[in-house]
Amino acid sequence: MSVDQADLPAAASAKRRRSPGKTGSYRKKWADFAWGAALPVAVLLVWQWLGDRELISPLLFPTPRVIAESFVWLWNSGVLFENLGVSLYRTFAGFGLGAGLGLLLGLFVGLSRSVERLLDSTVQMVRMIPHISVTFLFVLWFGIGDTSKVLLIAKGCFFPLYIYTFLGIRNTDNKLFEVARVLGYSRFKQIVRLVLPATVPGIILGIRLSLAIAWVSLVVAEMMGASSGLGFLMMDARAMSDTPTVFVGIALFTLFGKITDSVVLFAERRLLAWREVHDG
Repeated sequence: MSVDQADLPAAASAKRRRSPGKTGSYRKKWADFAWGAALPVAVLLVWQWLGDRELISPLLFPTPRVIAESFVWLWNSGVLFENLGVSLYRTFAGFGLGAGLGLLLGLFVGLSRSVERLLDSTVQMVRMIPHISVTFLFVLWFGIGDTSKVLLIAKGCFFPLYIYTFLGIRNTDNKLFEVARVLGYSRFKQIVRLVLPATVPGIILGIRLSLAIAWVSLVVAEMMGASSGLGFLMMDARAMSDTPTVFVGIALFTLFGKITDSVVLFAERRLLAWREVHDG
């Protein structure tokens, strides 16, 4: 028997040993998902049980079955698809604008003391303005079209990215900058090779907070003045005492908020796979 042939059983055995590890990883993910879904599913089951026995008001708390039927009707009629598309456009346009500007300004302010002295105090003052108070001004200035909605969402998304980018740069070990200078890195090279990798954890946290604020801002903007979107659909349903439709809107906001947050978490695990962190 040749050496290669002798190694075949060992290789096959090693492959079999690796396979359970991958299977175990999938099982762990499904177990985590099951544990996370246990409480919401239990709440829905209890809610349905209470509704079937008329222990709660069907007007104030329609059962999950009724809400699901309302969702199907709205989807089949095309009303939900049309308004959902408008809301998604406003959310991601506002998030892209606000988060992008927050990231850029956070980099400039974090890298320069003179820029910090010039801009940071003004930015912090604007951050203290209550979000709900500028809604009326934006509607007054820009009308009830998409512009006011996008700008309001952008305002909310700007500050988390700005703050966490700024803090990520300032918390970077100064010795790394000294090494970069010794190696003759240009300013651009320092940003690409040192600053951005060092600030990735803070940037990702800022993105998660900005996305959460984007969905909240969308609800506020569309409820204060709009002629389309999920918030408008919910306000119109409230005026007609159509509570199931209101719950459909709430469920969709919750679902899309969770999806976007999960996407960012997935990206974080990929980008920061090298980190060793405590997993409980």
